[in-house]
Parts: sequence; C-alpha cells; structure tokens
Amino acid sequence: MAERLLQASRQRRVKAMTAAAGSAGRAAVSLLLCALLVPGGAYVLDDSDGLGREFDGIGAVSGGGATSRLLVNYPEPYRSQILDYLFKPNFGASLHILKVEIGGDGQTTDGTEPSHMHYALDENYFRGYEWWLMKEAKKRNPNIILMGLPWSFPGWLGKGFNWPYVNLQLTAYYVITWIVGAKHYHDLDIDYIGIWNERSFDINYIKVLRRMLNYQGLNQVKIIASDNLWEPISASMLLDSELLEVIDVIGAHYPGTHIVKDAKLTKKKLWSSEDFSTVNSDVGAGCLGRILNQNYINGCMTATIAWNLVASYYEQLPYGRCGLMTAQEPWSGHYVVESPIWVSAHTTQFTQPGWYYLKTVGHLEKGGSYVALTDGLGNLTIIIETMSHKRSKCIRPFLPYFNVSHQFATFVLKGSFSEIPELQVWYTKLGKPSTRFLFKQLDSLWLLDSSGTFSLELQEDELFTLTTLTTGGKGSYPLPPKSQPFPRIYKDDFDVDYPFFSEAPNFADQTGVFEYFTNIEDPGEHRFTLRQVLNQRPITWAADAYNTISIIGDYKWSNLTVTCDVYIETPEKGGVFIAGRVNKGGILIRGARGVFFWIFANGTYRVTGDLAGWIIYALGHVDVTAKTWYTLRLIIKGRFSSGMLNGRYVWTNIPVSFPKNGWAAIGTHSFEFAQFDNFHVEATS
Repeated sequence: MAERLLQASRQRRVKAMTAAAGSAGRAAVSLLLCALLVPGGAYVLDDSDGLGREFDGIGAVSGGGATSRLLVNYPEPYRSQILDYLFKPNFGASLHILKVEIGGDGQTTDGTEPSHMHYALDENYFRGYEWWLMKEAKKRNPNIILMGLPWSFPGWLGKGFNWPYVNLQLTAYYVITWIVGAKHYHDLDIDYIGIWNERSFDINYIKVLRRMLNYQGLNQVKIIASDNLWEPISASMLLDSELLEVIDVIGAHYPGTHIVKDAKLTKKKLWSSEDFSTVNSDVGAGCLGRILNQNYINGCMTATIAWNLVASYYEQLPYGRCGLMTAQEPWSGHYVVESPIWVSAHTTQFTQPGWYYLKTVGHLEKGGSYVALTDGLGNLTIIIETMSHKRSKCIRPFLPYFNVSHQFATFVLKGSFSEIPELQVWYTKLGKPSTRFLFKQLDSLWLLDSSGTFSLELQEDELFTLTTLTTGGKGSYPLPPKSQPFPRIYKDDFDVDYPFFSEAPNFADQTGVFEYFTNIEDPGEHRFTLRQVLNQRPITWAADAYNTISIIGDYKWSNLTVTCDVYIETPEKGGVFIAGRVNKGGILIRGARGVFFWIFANGTYRVTGDLAGWIIYALGHVDVTAKTWYTLRLIIKGRFSSGMLNGRYVWTNIPVSFPKNGWAAIGTHSFEFAQFDNFHVEATS
C-alpha cells in the first residue's frame, strides 16, 4: 500500500517524504495519502482581501518571581546551552520577547528579586540576574523585544503605606531609572514598560509615567497595561481619551483565549502578556500549542508571553517546573529540554514580529485550529494544532470541554500564495512515548501540480508547521550530566572580592534580600560575608513573611547539621536564626514550618517550629549581644534536635515531630541588617 501511495505521489510531483518510525512515518505518508483522497473540509488561505493584525511575537517571563534564580549558577558550557535553547534563532524556542521582573525586594511567587534602589538614595544596576539575562538574550538575538514590569516595590516608595501610588512622580522616577540604567550600564534598550503586575492601576500614574518618559527622551518606550484582566482597563481607556492615547498595548493575563468587547473597541494591540504557567509535561506543551494559535483566533491577541521562561528554582517551591524547560540543578549541570520548547519553535522559528496574520484563520471542523502568517514578501507559515481537551488543560482558567477527532483537512492557497511551489514540513506528536515526536522535520511538500492545494490527515495532539522558510532547525547538544541531588556536604565562606552576581550561589531568598558584602570594619576572617540588606518591609505583591529568610539545599533532607557564623547589627531588638527542615517557600513562606534556632541581641534565644514564631519549643537566656560574631549550630536527627552556641550546647534533644524534611535556611527576626559567614550544612539523609 505504501509503495503504491509513494508511486502515485511521485506521479503527481509530490516529493516523497522520508518515513520515520511510528507516528512520524504515519504523518509523512498521510500527507501524501490525503492529497489523493476526497477531503472532509477545505480551508482557504488567501490574502486577496488584505491581511489581519500585525504579529508581535511569542515570549516568556523571567521573574514574578525569582524563576531564573538557579540558572546563573550553572557551570559552562551548560549555562550557555540552556540560553541557546531559549533564545538562539532557529535552534530551540527562539523567543521573540523577553519580559523580566523589575526587582522590588518583595516575594513575587518563588522568591524575591533585588531592587536597583533598596533605599531612596541608593542606585545599583548590577544586582540580581535580570540584567545579565537580557544581555545574554540580546547576544543571541539582537532583535529580541525587552519588557520590564514591577511586581513589588521597595518600601521607601510607599512612605509608610503598602501602596506604590502615594507619590506618582517618585514611583515613575524609580521605574525610569531602571530603564535608563539598563541602557547606561548594559546598553539594553527596553521596548515596553508595565504598571504593576496583577494589581491595581492608577490612571494618573500611567499618564505621569508617559509624560516623564517623554521628558527623559524615552518616547520609544511603549506602555502596556494593566497586566491583569481586560477590565477595568479597557473601559477606562474608552472613557478617557488621554489614557487611551498613552497606552500602546492592553495586556491581559490568562485570558483563556478570549477578550471582552471593550478591549477590541479600543483598537489597541491586544496581548496575552502572561499565560501558560503549567507544568512542562506534554499536557503543558499541549496547553501552549493550543493557546499560541487560539489566542489570536478567538481573541485577536497578537503576542503570547509564557510564565515562565525556565524552571530554574527549587522544584518544591510553588509552581515547580512551570517553565518552558527545566534547569534546577546547577550543582550537577543537569537540565531538561522539555516539550514546550519545541511547541514554541513551531511558531517562533517560522515567524517574526512585524509579520501579519492572514484573515483566513480559524477552527478545524473536527477540533483543533490553524493560523497562517506572512511577511508580505511572499513567505507563508501555517501552524495547525489538534490538541485534545485532556492533553491541553492549562493551569488556568477553566477549560470548557471540546472534542477533537481524526479528520482530513484540505488547504487551498490563493492570492499571492497560489504559486508557492514548496512547503517545508515540521511535525510534533504529543502523548505516548512510543508514538511521540518533537519538532521533527519531514520532507518538504511540493505543490507544483496541485493548484496550491494540499491535504492532511490529522489525529489528536499533533502540531504541523508548513512554511516557505528553510531556516528552521532543531538544535542539540550532547546530553548534559545526569541528575544529582544537592550535595550532602555544602560549604560557603562567601569570600568573593568582586562577585559577578550579587547573591551567593544556591541561596534562594524568600523574604528579604541577602547579598555579598565587604565588611570594611573587619579586615580579618569576616571581611567577606553574606548580608541581609533590607531595613524596611517592601511594598508587597504577595504575603511576605515578617522575618527575612533565604533557603538552600535539598527539600528531602531530614537529618542534618547546619552551622553558620552570625552577626546581629541591630542593638537590643535585632535577631537572627538558622533553620532546617523548612517545608514551605514562595508565596507560602509566611506559613513555613521547620526547626528554627534564634538568638537575639537582648541576650535571649528561642527554638521554634515555625518561621512566624508561634510554635515555641524552648527559650531562655544566652550571652549574646549585637556587633559580635557568634557560631550557631543546629543538629536535627530523627525526632530530636539540639542547638549549640560557640561550641557549647544551649538545648538538647527537643522533640520535633513535624515536618519530616525540608530545606536549610538562614534569616533575621525582622527587616534588619545582619551578616552571615562560613555557612556549612551536612546532611546524612
């Protein structure tokens, strides 16, 4: 049968595709087979009546928060390989847009990201890792679009209130310094700036921001609002002509591929400015494949931005593995190029911002969808998806049931596309490993004698890209090292004179900001330390704890010894802790349980079973004061724990039945300056 089909296809001058095993082989033959059969439905792709909306790109978010935290600590060559899979054109995800968090010192999902202005007179444009990430993205794709958006803000902007709009000019100034700093210190041009992620917008603030941007000569920086729902921003724009003028893009989060009437009436660009947020299994890939097409078909959205770029944070934090790929083991170098990378490639490698959608896009008769885009210069890209309900559920919103079934679909190229002689074919099949293929190039489809008509046999959970572009590629590197747990013995003395990044490797700040610090007053052993640098609660986005905390290690650790030198800077009221078995982080950090060993500048100690300090195991007096270095040791073994201060036991064999495991941690009693040095953890199980 296959021989007769191939012979028939050659007679029709349809180039035979190289059959591969399993589904790819079936798909290759199907392309030929369907060209010979009467189709179940015909779909015309035509530009005779003009084009649809301008395509603005596909992107991803780093931040919101600390989602790229572990990436910077990867050794080479693995770090560069990961970056290539994300940003390198015609290699992997080949993203068009990179959206980053403007660090504001607050907890923003999986950690805190440091602000460039912790305090009113403080400016530092080398904190964190978003600057570095944007430069690495630009290095690979000079045309990548850069966006910045605040989640939290440093506390001084609120003047005592948990609100960024107390002084509109001051907040606008703060955001603009970030834009100017990106250019001055890193030669990065920010293309779009947002307002306040998924929180209230202030109409007057948006207007002030636009005026101050223009005053600084930043007219080219566009404003996107409000990174929340379609309303009330759309209605507000229709009622306020000045607001309508200053906003360039309406950005909505998790729109479920749909918009509201008011948004369309504004005649502005409409973006899904945060979407996906789903575990990067094949279900997550199916979610992404469906929304990349249907956000435009159903909702006229011309850009889709996935949260998040790369799952580079401890997996047991909220939304573990909700990145396009996974890179959460810098200590081993292991990473995984997950299927959402290749689903993204079906669109990103064969389109560019500035292309246009055709008006002739839509849903397939028996489920699935198709879009087509052109550069206006004769190139055409068609993306077809048949993602089933079961394998394309995003984490949000609720997805009403729909059915996708086996079908034949005929496509007819008309208008300027009618003379296209050949289409390259790329194919993905999600699902069972035995029939699974990711971004496989099939042999090209010849249309010379077919009057611009071709047919496909489509099954569930497939993606096809058919394109005139010949530049696509499935990049690859040798397999990275095998997965390894976090080292059971881990030490860091923080002795780094000129750190490349402001944060120590593998520490993940969950409230507060812990940075490398040069202690000028101590030329001896503690000259280089790790310091908690916030002295004021930030304007929060999530439920930050009232204590600062940074976690590290393996969540599975149960029996461990944590040792650290500590230095309280605040007399009388100051306090610090070390901890083990910390069981929560991210937006849940306020409710973290564990074993916490505290000492305070007033000469007391405390042992608690939670970060908040409600569960008290022991308390008492110790010889402790501020401005002196002490060595704390916490020993947890089985159902008991003990603590030592400067080599002497303070408490022993206190029962600790819950939790059974968790991270190690360091932190402070409040938003106060304190230093840590010679951190050492030893885990036996």
